[in-house]
Order: sequence, then structure tokens, then C-alpha cells
Amino acid sequence: MSKKLPDAVQPAFYSLADAAWILGVDHDQVHRAIRVGTLRAERRRSRLVIPAAELLRVLDGGAR
Repeated sequence: MSKKLPDAVQPAFYSLADAAWILGVDHDQVHRAIRVGTLRAERRRSRLVIPAAELLRVLDGGAR
């Protein structure tokens, strides 16, 4: 008999290319949005990645 543990959901991060594809824009626009502060990026293992929550915020209309 084994117990089923609740799914431990790890925060999802997307590469800049994946974020551009999800948002339907060119990757240059993603770089610019990060540079001007419209889109938040984080460093993970020396790479810039976009948190899934940030993509949801942008897709949901932008500013909170």
C-alpha cells in the first residue's frame, strides 16, 4: 500500500525564446521589455529566465 502525496508543483520558468513564442512576439521585444522593466526576469544557473507567473500576468492584461 502506497500513499499518494499531493503534487508538489515547482515554479516553472521559461527561456526567453519560449516566452517570446508564448507571448507571440519577437525575441527582441522580450529583451527590450526586460531592459525597460516591463517584464521581470530572473537568473537561474547563469541564464535569464521568465517565471510562469510573470507570463500569466502579462497575458492577463499587464500591470497589477
